[in-house]
Amino acid sequence: MATDIKCPSCGHKFAIEDAVSEDIKKELREKMQHYLKQKEDEFAKREKELIQLAQNKEADFAKKLQEEKIQLQHSIEGNLRKTIAADFETKMQLLQQTNKDQEDKLVQARQKELEFLQKEQALKNKEAELELSVQRKLQEERSKLSEELRKLEEQKTAAKDMEHQLRVRELEKQLDDQKKLAEEMRRKAEQGSMQLQGEVQELILEEMLKASFPFDLVSEVGKGVRGADCILIIRNNLGQECGKIIFESKRTKHFDKNWIEKLKADMRSTSADIGIIVTQALPDQVPTFGQLDGIWICSFSDALALVHVLRDSILKIFMATKTQENKGDKMHMLYAYLTSNEFGEQWNAIREGFQAMKQSIQKERDAMEKLWKMREKQLEKVLLNAAHIKGSIEGIAGNDNIQLDLIDDTDALLVEE
Repeated sequence: MATDIKCPSCGHKFAIEDAVSEDIKKELREKMQHYLKQKEDEFAKREKELIQLAQNKEADFAKKLQEEKIQLQHSIEGNLRKTIAADFETKMQLLQQTNKDQEDKLVQARQKELEFLQKEQALKNKEAELELSVQRKLQEERSKLSEELRKLEEQKTAAKDMEHQLRVRELEKQLDDQKKLAEEMRRKAEQGSMQLQGEVQELILEEMLKASFPFDLVSEVGKGVRGADCILIIRNNLGQECGKIIFESKRTKHFDKNWIEKLKADMRSTSADIGIIVTQALPDQVPTFGQLDGIWICSFSDALALVHVLRDSILKIFMATKTQENKGDKMHMLYAYLTSNEFGEQWNAIREGFQAMKQSIQKERDAMEKLWKMREKQLEKVLLNAAHIKGSIEGIAGNDNIQLDLIDDTDALLVEE
């Protein structure tokens, strides 16, 4: 393949083969001219010799000289042609080899350029395929996500339906449990077995009283014996018995007002001056500690402080009684007691306890009526939704006998009343 060359002087472009051919031709011409000149010199020299010979043998050798001259010319022309042809063939082979090398290099360069372009195109194709693959994966992920969201919504809907059915069943179970719980609570209230629950607190209370009042006598009531849990017999410094405080220990979650009447009966049977209920659950009328229906009620943490105050009062009353002995008749003593601040405070405590109990009863009545009304509304809501479910199922099942009634006919009449 031809390769153009540009002249640095004039800027003329010409094929490299033309430049090489002209140089070779020029060189061959010079050689041929030199060879011809040399041969012509030799020929002239020979000719001179021949002329000399001819002069001697001009007649004999004229014909032979002419033949030799012709042969010599043919020989010279043949050798010259062969030499020129051989040199030209060598130059042409060299030129062809050079052109072939240049063409090979050009082909290699074009091959490398082609490979580079192919790699570049392949890279672009891979980028396009990668982008397309990413878009396809994104589309697939969006489809999967949409399908998962749809399934999740279906599961949520099914879960809500199942939750509704479970809620209906749960309400039915709650109604049965409420009935059983009420029966169990009534049975436990009738049995009155609260002693076992407060056994630990009772023992700690006895130990605390013994440690705080070493001169007093703490008398515990045996297990299974009807009566209070323990009795504190108060003594002064002279060892005289000044009074009694009876204790009832309870560890329950709810306060029972029957404990007050029971402790009053125990006070009468033991001739105790003061009754105290130490309980974990306080009534609504007593936020920390106080007196209710003539009985002091407090928590376990406030029991020791309350005993200190009441014990001090009993000691003072005992001392006052001792000082008033043999100083007047009983009417004078009664008048003094009725006009004393102690009686006024006790009467105020009784009046406040009565008013608090009355208010508590009214609050409990209002709360229970509100609770009953709320439960009645909830029951009506449950029955209404259960009736809707029953109607839907009966509409689907037809005449098949499916028992879905929450209450029987007798309970329905009671609910309507």
